[in-house]
Amino acid sequence: MVYAIQVAKTGQPSVLTPVDIKLPELQENEARIRHKAIGVNFIDTYYRSGLYDAPEGLPFIPGSEGAGVITALGEAVSDFSVGDRVAYAGSLGAYSEERNIPAGMLVRIPENVSDEQAAALMLKGMTARYLLRETYKVNAETTLLCHAAAGGVGLIVGQWAKALGARVIGTVGSTGKIDLARDNGYEYVINYREDDWVARVGEITHGRGCDVVYDSVGKDTFPASLDCIRPRGLWCSFGQSSGPIENFSISMLSQKGSLYATRPILFHYISKRWEFEKTVEELFSAVTNGIVNIQINQRYPLEEAAKAHMELESRKTTGASVLIP
Repeated sequence: MVYAIQVAKTGQPSVLTPVDIKLPELQENEARIRHKAIGVNFIDTYYRSGLYDAPEGLPFIPGSEGAGVITALGEAVSDFSVGDRVAYAGSLGAYSEERNIPAGMLVRIPENVSDEQAAALMLKGMTARYLLRETYKVNAETTLLCHAAAGGVGLIVGQWAKALGARVIGTVGSTGKIDLARDNGYEYVINYREDDWVARVGEITHGRGCDVVYDSVGKDTFPASLDCIRPRGLWCSFGQSSGPIENFSISMLSQKGSLYATRPILFHYISKRWEFEKTVEELFSAVTNGIVNIQINQRYPLEEAAKAHMELESRKTTGASVLIP
């Protein structure tokens, strides 16, 4: 039997329930992984709360990224070997000691990247990568604003954008997170709970506005984010940690300066194997070359998954969080 955390009904973090499960028979295209570390992400809370429907319904095991060691392989798998260190992102079922997963979702972990780093960087790192390299191609002429600058994605965005030569502005929800953001690439950091952050962005950009705003906060930062963008700039809404955006009118984009808006998700950028490999290669290269430092600031035993969710949702965390089986 395998220890896991299950959601039988959606709701508050208390619905995360320890269970013992029996793994199904390994299919020919699958690998069995013994987890060493499991990533914790806001999307996990969306599935747990019922904001998002789990693809296979209830009950389900949450978690979409992890890292570990292959312990068994299906007959058709030839690209990996038992004992390989691997990581993955994208398939529910990570909150468990072991799991079966299609081998096509796996990547080998470089020697100089730890299991914890790999578990923490897959979703957040690949998200930062598509935001900066594809959703809006950031370069030395770019001025950007990133909300939740001290969060897991935010810290990676700050470091990577600075390396690309961009002018990087960030917002945080408390004064205690300001120095952390500054240490990770942000030239300017604004406490959006205490300061008039729209006015401050205007001052920093001398009234021009930003080329792009990366917004994972949602309700609390909309529609004010639109007032921080230059005419024909981009508003990129890629999360909703404060709640979903309601009453969005597309005419608002014309009123604010013929703005562009997008609501991207990672899996549309890595749906093909070659896209996935390209993304991971660029991400691991950024880590191994010192452009991005993956900061794991919270570690929880797997049995404390509910605590991890509570602290994430209350914004007590910074950087990445992992569960340790």
